[in-house]
Amino acid sequence: MTSVADPRPSTVELPHWETVPEDLPAAIRAIKRALRARIEASGRTVAEVYAAAERRVAARVTEIKAAKEAGESVWPAIDYADIENGTVRPAQADLVRKRGCLVVRGHFPRERALAWDVSIVDYVERNHFFENYTSPGDDFFGSVGSEPEIYPIYWSEAQMEARQSDRMARVQSFLNSFWTHTSDGVRWFDPDRDALYPDRIRRRPPGTDSRGLGAHCDPGTLDLWMTEAYQRAFRHLFDGSVESYDPWDAAHRTAGPQYPGSTMCSAFRTFQGWTALSDMDHDQGVLHTVPIPEAMACLLLRPLLPDVPGDDMCGVTLNQVFPASEKWHPLLLEALTGIPDVRAGDSVWWHCDMIHSVAPVTGQRGWGNVMYIPAAPWCPRNERYAASVCEALLSGSSPGDFPEEHYERSWTGRFTADRLGTTGRRGLGLD
Repeated sequence: MTSVADPRPSTVELPHWETVPEDLPAAIRAIKRALRARIEASGRTVAEVYAAAERRVAARVTEIKAAKEAGESVWPAIDYADIENGTVRPAQADLVRKRGCLVVRGHFPRERALAWDVSIVDYVERNHFFENYTSPGDDFFGSVGSEPEIYPIYWSEAQMEARQSDRMARVQSFLNSFWTHTSDGVRWFDPDRDALYPDRIRRRPPGTDSRGLGAHCDPGTLDLWMTEAYQRAFRHLFDGSVESYDPWDAAHRTAGPQYPGSTMCSAFRTFQGWTALSDMDHDQGVLHTVPIPEAMACLLLRPLLPDVPGDDMCGVTLNQVFPASEKWHPLLLEALTGIPDVRAGDSVWWHCDMIHSVAPVTGQRGWGNVMYIPAAPWCPRNERYAASVCEALLSGSSPGDFPEEHYERSWTGRFTADRLGTTGRRGLGLD
């Protein structure tokens, strides 16, 4: 029998499309046939490989459910001071690696975060944002059936102060360190330098009713199966050696393209994240994740099973987020777990592949305000995007990954390039 750890070398070449194929249904059928053939060339069936991935994930699901029943916190929490001082305990780091998410307590002083929140309100009101705002038709949050209070604001002093602060750079470096960033003689990214990736803010007022945000993940859509770089990045899922799949291996991830769409991200992020600008209780419409980094194996292999129609990828399509659903992924959603209570100045982080959602809420107690800041380590892919970010900063434009709204071009009090510090300049490729 062929060894699981050393499958037979496959002679099956995978077709790939670096841009969206003209006949998308035919291309989907072709890639599914080729992936099945490649797996079967290893001496294992697709069902056997999927079952192996599912067993690995099921063990994690069992652990998470047991922790909840015991009243334990599933989400790791680490004090910023321990990251700064290098005193994070090995057991804490091991739990971050297992769960793929964490809360950084006291990432910024609470008073500073609350002051940032006030300054953002002043910034948008001074520039008559509410009188001029219209929701774009292709907005990401509309695409998943949700309308949270997302402001398409990128260049406030508060956001830029947080992005280019030493405290942010230190946490990003800590997060990047969980990834294997060098392999096969290639350094896939620099863990100690992040590209500056501007994103929006959310301000959800007390009393809000919100439908939340459906379970999904963000690393890509059909490009995860159909482009050469991602086929290499997820090689262990498609060559019969699924037990060797490591969700923390950056090999080829930084080269992976994304098909164009309103939900795409041009940068490679090791972690997605946000920084709290208000105190938030765990039951007030907060972020939930499936804290199992290995779950991507099930997401990518599931469409290859015979019960999925030939041109269907379990609902994954262009110009929409990658959905996780009860129909195709019931086991994964059993582990969906919300963040603990957070205070202004805490930050929340989750592995870039991780399924996540936002719970609905009725009559929210207190504010629910955050600024989105990820960890996006320096690599050629992020360097290319940083050049366009620099141009957007100079003109006050919306960055390229977001709808072309450009509210801030004429605003007063906008952050300007002459105020960039060392970290900010490096994050834009200026130093």
